[in-house]
Amino acid sequence: MSVGSRASIERVRGRGLTGRQAQLFDQLVDLFLAEGFADFTLDDLAGRLRCSKSTLYALASSKEQLAVAVVKYFFRRAAGRVEQRTSQADGPLERVGAYLSAVARELRPASARFYQDLAAFPPALEVYGRNTRIAAARVRSLVDEGVRSGAFRQVHAAFVGEIVSTAMVAIQRGEISERTGLRDAEAYDELATMLLHGISAPE
Repeated sequence: MSVGSRASIERVRGRGLTGRQAQLFDQLVDLFLAEGFADFTLDDLAGRLRCSKSTLYALASSKEQLAVAVVKYFFRRAAGRVEQRTSQADGPLERVGAYLSAVARELRPASARFYQDLAAFPPALEVYGRNTRIAAARVRSLVDEGVRSGAFRQVHAAFVGEIVSTAMVAIQRGEISERTGLRDAEAYDELATMLLHGISAPE
């Protein structure tokens, strides 16, 4: 795939979506996560979503730009829900666990085909990579909070964040499943358990 002008993507991002447009993005996210996106044409998508091509062109001016816009929408929607669940947890240790569990929950519907298409399309892969870096920074901030409060032992928060980031990428690429036989949800459980036992302060 190649991406032309970024104008339509920026236009969608810069304005509030109508209810119908938000509904279409939700449907596109579900479809792409389940089946990938590389093989779809705009005609295919219009048929699956029961809308006109002009409706899709209002979201993005090409299929390639639409794929990037949908991936951005997915991560933006997921981030909001992850933060909501994290804010409901009491205490630094619980917030780290809640954050990782919420990330796992949001990514769980993604199919192997979705990740294959993501890996083969650099503009969308960059969105994924950028959000992984944001997630790593968020983990670092949560660990920093726990260290300052005395809930965690004195650990190097940036290093912990990088380890978590590397593990998250490996899980979502299927590498952990291939090497260990763990399903993604199980791998996230193991990651959370290992991290939380490693950083919690001794009683």
